[in-house]
Amino acid sequence: MTPVLNFPPELLLRAQSVKVVFLDVDGVLTDGGLYFTEHGETMKRFHTLDGHGIKLLQRVGITPAVITGRDSPALRLRLKALGVTHARFGTEDKRPAAEALLAELGLDWTQAAAMGDDWPDLPMLRRCALACVPPGAQAEVLAVAHHITRAAGGQGAVRECCDLLLVASGHYARLLAEAAG
Repeated sequence: MTPVLNFPPELLLRAQSVKVVFLDVDGVLTDGGLYFTEHGETMKRFHTLDGHGIKLLQRVGITPAVITGRDSPALRLRLKALGVTHARFGTEDKRPAAEALLAELGLDWTQAAAMGDDWPDLPMLRRCALACVPPGAQAEVLAVAHHITRAAGGQGAVRECCDLLLVASGHYARLLAEAAG
């Protein structure tokens, strides 16, 4: 089966060295809406395409890491189900959290991608090799993006970023062939 994805060569070059991708949650892994039960619990909706993309990254040695300003049992449950072990919750200042994760992984900003949608994500997006953002991101965030996904946050935007990284790393066609049987 021949892959049908086509990314610009300059984008693929930016993405080739990526070994970790920092993901925001609200507006990126979710649609940004917050749902509260009558007991005050937060519910979130996650897209299965995004989850599968995260699992594919892990299979090829690219580490997904979540850095989010919020925390919820629903998010922790989803990350556990996906096998995401690198996460920082309740973090408004995302740069130090990302730098700590880079140090922990023995990596630097030239090996990092980030995906965010709002001002708190700017310090990561401005420093990483590849900045991906969903189309609904804030104007200042869109302005620093190397890639604006076609899919919206919580609607497959993360999967699109994952696919870009898989193509750039040379693993996409093999993974597709394995899946197609």
